[in-house]
Amino acid sequence: MKRILWLLCMAVALVQWRIGAAGQADEALRNYFREHALDLSERSLADVNSIEDWTSRRDEHRRQLQRMLGLWPMPERSDLKPVVTGRIEHPEFTVEKLHFQPSPGLFVTANLYVPRNLEEPAPAILYECGHWRLVTNGISYGNKAVYQSDGAWYARNGYVCLVMDTVLAGEIPGIHTGTRDHGLWRWNARGYTPAGVEAWFGIRGLDYLSTRPEVDTNRFGVTGHSGGGAYSWMVTALDDRIKAAAPLAGIADIRTHIVTGVLDSHCDCNFFINYYGWDFPQVAALAAPRPLLIGGTDRDRLFPLETTLRIHEKVQRIYRMYGAADRLGLAIAPGPHDEVPELQLAVMRWFNQHLKGTNALIVGRAERLFDPEQLRVFSELPREARNTNVADWFVPRAPARMRSEEELRSALRDTAFAGWPDGDEPLALERAWSVERDGIRFAAWNFTSQQHVRLRLYVLDRAGGPRTVRARLSVLDAAGWTNWLAAMRPRFGSELREELASSSIPSAENAFEQSRRELEAGDGTLAFMAPRGIGLTAWAGDRRAQSRIRRRFMLLGQTLDGMRVWDIRRAIQAVHDVHEGGGADVELQAERDMAVNALYAALFEPKVRNVRLEGLPESHSEGPDYLGVLTVTDIREVRNAIGSR
Repeated sequence: MKRILWLLCMAVALVQWRIGAAGQADEALRNYFREHALDLSERSLADVNSIEDWTSRRDEHRRQLQRMLGLWPMPERSDLKPVVTGRIEHPEFTVEKLHFQPSPGLFVTANLYVPRNLEEPAPAILYECGHWRLVTNGISYGNKAVYQSDGAWYARNGYVCLVMDTVLAGEIPGIHTGTRDHGLWRWNARGYTPAGVEAWFGIRGLDYLSTRPEVDTNRFGVTGHSGGGAYSWMVTALDDRIKAAAPLAGIADIRTHIVTGVLDSHCDCNFFINYYGWDFPQVAALAAPRPLLIGGTDRDRLFPLETTLRIHEKVQRIYRMYGAADRLGLAIAPGPHDEVPELQLAVMRWFNQHLKGTNALIVGRAERLFDPEQLRVFSELPREARNTNVADWFVPRAPARMRSEEELRSALRDTAFAGWPDGDEPLALERAWSVERDGIRFAAWNFTSQQHVRLRLYVLDRAGGPRTVRARLSVLDAAGWTNWLAAMRPRFGSELREELASSSIPSAENAFEQSRRELEAGDGTLAFMAPRGIGLTAWAGDRRAQSRIRRRFMLLGQTLDGMRVWDIRRAIQAVHDVHEGGGADVELQAERDMAVNALYAALFEPKVRNVRLEGLPESHSEGPDYLGVLTVTDIREVRNAIGSR
């Protein structure tokens, strides 16, 4: 009985230890995200202290946003090939059912609402649709059918209005939630975001409106709610043809996304590839000094009121520098996440004031007048459409070529690894423990990769003498960590009790013999490390929770694997510091996806003499994702560049 009680106590203690270790890792990660999010928020527009500061940087900021959307350089403005497939006659306006191609094979389906009896060209509204889907019997009618009420209402009030379907919910439906719901991390590697395609749709929508004789091209406005608000923000920031903008919801700062956690509910179409460490007020500021109405509701859980007010406050500084504070408006209506009538009225008044110069009586209300089938553009979808795989071709890949290590380092540091720390924080190397047993010396060293990221390096060598110059550093993925612990447990289980407490690891009695033979043969020091999120720093949660973690890195201008490359670099530096005499002849070893991370770490650490990589993926299309890496290079080129070592 006593033995049973003892075993139960030990089991409870082990569980509590595991929970405690996971809790510490999770808490460190929360602190990491919070600190980085607040840092980006505090730096956003903080260096703009005069109108000269802003105007001297505005063009560069726009170029940066284009690049972060996959629109630098801008795609070719090819023939739109517009086709009107039908018309609906209403007593007050006409609806044209049409499609055009922003890029060859990329189709936009849309409805154009044109007021009757126009005596002169009218102002035009680009209405950006939100995420509503309308699918019946397997037929997608497009979100334009849901937002028809807005198009009709603007036409009744004297505006030409183009209501466009999105990539997600058009008549040719695609994907918006690639990283959130589908595990499409290769989007990061490609530098692709659906926000870029939707912005391109908007820009080319303006191109189409410019061909219409009913439209005054000097009086373009843009609006939309939620996802439509997000695209309205981007089009306004990128295209000065927008003379007045009224995005509703569609924007939140990084603090809200990461600290409050609204990121978890949001589609990828809300985000740019954050190479430059931006926060969203920088997008909003690019509207200045044009008339801008920022709208939202007071109980919106996706775009909370406090984030709307913070963004307004930051942008207001820029408008005041222009002497244009009267061109910035704020409309907050009671209600949840919805395009409530009070917001619709505020937007109509805004456009009347800034596009018509009047405060005319507003006619009617926004209401749906047509069956979805009436608004449908295609009776049969075009076979040449490339909408469904747009992520695979929209952002051009870098051509294969030979470059030096230095050229690759420079290009990657400005793109894939722009989120790395600027300077080398002290390693703060500290020995956790050391033991000699059976002629082998085994030590563990804690080191700092960056703030809130403390990792452990394990070092095996022969006892009784100085360490050899040669050292092989094995970088462990989750499977490698499990196998390594199983091999070490029979001889060093007591020293590794913290590591073993965090995992259920059986013993592999004979697995250690290979390491012993290598040490006895004098092949050098054997070192081991697991980057963040593996081993002692593993985070709790299922696959969905891990996906949310990866998306937080993404929004900060990092990726999890990109930061693991940094961890490996720091471990290499720690190996050098552990060795007496000021350095070691380091060889890297890794398997599977972790082999890619080790490869890039070797590229940035020229003292690595050799790499042993097993199961190396062919391309970042399948392997680890670093932001925009495929716009710079791919795995094979990097392997060839360091192959001469």
